[in-house]
Amino acid sequence: MDKLVFQAINVYNTFMFTCILLCGGSSRRFGSPKVLATLDGETVVQRLQKMLLKTQVDEIITVLGAHATRIKPHLLKHKTIKLVHNKDYKFGQTSSFRAGLRCASQNTRGILLLPVDYPLIREDTINRLIDFYKENSPLILIPTFEGQKGHPPLFSNRLRGDFLALDNNSGLNSIAHIYETQTKLLPVSDRGVVQTFNTQKEFEALKRYDG
Repeated sequence: MDKLVFQAINVYNTFMFTCILLCGGSSRRFGSPKVLATLDGETVVQRLQKMLLKTQVDEIITVLGAHATRIKPHLLKHKTIKLVHNKDYKFGQTSSFRAGLRCASQNTRGILLLPVDYPLIREDTINRLIDFYKENSPLILIPTFEGQKGHPPLFSNRLRGDFLALDNNSGLNSIAHIYETQTKLLPVSDRGVVQTFNTQKEFEALKRYDG
């Protein structure tokens, strides 16, 4: 095999997939840290970290902000999991995503954005997104359920500079709007991609779908 071709294959094989798990919100409407809400005896952050460890994700960056001291004891310890503290968490999701992105490996090929308040997402959905991305390499890939866009979107690492250039007052969806024609939608059978919660009432409703 030609040496340059062999080197190119090796470089391709070093590509990774990163998930930035956002856990830095203040949870004002919930009344306590949403991260520590429990499903089947485990916190939602533990549930999501365990799920991600079973997927093709190579790097899980857990971003803390508000309530970091209370949350840390509930995080899994694993070589795949990195912990980042966003001191600017009060500026919202864009700030936390950028904090996680700065710590992502330069070798990563795609970056999944997963807020912790989507606890019912299945591992097969994550793997399906990654498999589709490997085959098609869109700039942005968004799962949908019954026509509704959901989480986690998967962003090409080619957009790293665009996201890092955002100010904290700009929504992450502004990047999706710019590259709308280069965004792919992937229908999935997983209702979890659209099931989120902000209040205790919403969480109780979500739990009825668990399992």
